[in-house]
Amino acid sequence: MDDLYREVIIEHYKNPSYRGKLDPHDISFADNNPLCGDHIQIDLQVSAEGIVTDARFDGQGCAISQASADLLLESIIGKTLEDVKKINKDYILDLLGIELGPVRLKCALLSLKVLKAGVYGLQEAGDDLVE
Repeated sequence: MDDLYREVIIEHYKNPSYRGKLDPHDISFADNNPLCGDHIQIDLQVSAEGIVTDARFDGQGCAISQASADLLLESIIGKTLEDVKKINKDYILDLLGIELGPVRLKCALLSLKVLKAGVYGLQEAGDDLVE
């Protein structure tokens, strides 16, 4: 089963569906993982009703960080901002489908941290956003 999930991760890393930037965008936030140098920027378009209508990410990093960003954005289109605020690390781990050590966990959660900081309108993203 892990092999299937690894293939999904590699596919989303090599051929991301949600890579790019949105202009115009309603929400944008960027941050990095200082442990490994991964960087992610997420742009969202949001309807007047608070529904995510489009999402894109840009940045560089390992396969885990980039694939998790692509999988996460794919999963939030059509969700309300209130639903996005409820997403936690278990959600990301379920999307990835493999167990990760502490260092790789930071890589996997970077996109969630960036997404939630943007949705909450924060100036800085803290690790408490992904618990």
